[in-house]
Order: sequence, then C-alpha cells, then structure tokens
Amino acid sequence: MSALEKTRWTVEDYLAFERDSQEKHEFVGGEVYLMTGASESHNLIVANVIMTLGVQLRRRPCRVYPSDMLVRIAATGDFHYPDVSVVCGEAVILREARDILLNPTVVIEVLSPSTELYDRGRKFHNYRTLDSLQEYLLIAQDAYRIERFLRHADGQWLFTDVTALDAVLELPSIECKLAVADVYDKVEFETPATGSPQPE
Repeated sequence: MSALEKTRWTVEDYLAFERDSQEKHEFVGGEVYLMTGASESHNLIVANVIMTLGVQLRRRPCRVYPSDMLVRIAATGDFHYPDVSVVCGEAVILREARDILLNPTVVIEVLSPSTELYDRGRKFHNYRTLDSLQEYLLIAQDAYRIERFLRHADGQWLFTDVTALDAVLELPSIECKLAVADVYDKVEFETPATGSPQPE
C-alpha cells in the first residue's frame, strides 16, 4: 500500500474520491492508501472462503461480503476493506458516498507480503475497537495456516493457529466451520528449490 500525495484529507474528501475511483483505497490516520492488486492465490482463497461460508449461512440471518464492502472504524475514523466480512443479525449500513458497513461479526484477511504487518498491527487494532467484532481470521497464502482470534466475554482474545491440511476450524460466533482443505482448494504454492511446500 502506498499513500497518495495530498496536503490534508478529510473523511468527506476521501469518500467523494472513493466514490469516483476505479481503484480501492483505505483511509488511515488522515491519509489515503492505494490497495494493490491481489495474486491468484489470494483471490482463490477469498473465493473459497466466501463460497464455504455462503453455503453454511444460506437461509440464516447472516450476510457474507467480499472485499468491496468498506468498513468504518468509528473509534479512529479509519476505513478498511476486509477481504471477507460477515454480519449475523441486522447489518448496519451507512449509505453515503458508498455503502459502508459498521458492524461486522467476523473479519477475514488473507495475508500478503506487502500487507502482513499492517493486517496484524494497525488494522487488527482498529477492528478490535468494533463492539460487534467477535472473530478475526488471518489466512496465509503461501502455506497451510489459518490464525483465529476469538473475543471472549471478558474482552480477551483467544488465539488459535491451525496448520494441518485435514483440520477444521470452528467459527462459534457464526456457527460455521472452515475446513483448511476447502480454503486452499486449487491453491498452488510457489515451489521452493528444495521441493514442494508441506503442511506445517
């Protein structure tokens, strides 16, 4: 992600700019950052997750959104595009310059080399300020790994790290399951010189 040059951005400036843009940008700390294109593996993982959750949530009061749904962080004034977001119950949507989601139940990010630190740091910190958020998932695109952070009633976050291809991760906040094999269906890791990558 790279910041666009401008002396000062307001939220109104950003939303008006984003409404007319052919590309996606995030608004963080008063700066606007261009979202770079995703790899094939990244896109396959996102599609697999959406399909897997969509089937399980069919005919239930839940909605699965792809990466075009903007999420507002009220506590910081920032705006993010999660790779996948899920709302169970009534979705609170602001219909301003574009549709903006306020209350995701689950947010899922697929890690990229250029954004991993951001997804683990500032972005996760922002998401944690949302009272609605119950689970945050980070999915690697170069190895079999899904990391889940589950919010407990006392506000603490429980960490689970799944790395086996035959593992199944429970998502209790939306009563769904993610099979690692389904998440990585048709995903081909880059083969290092020493051989094919193996599940960790």
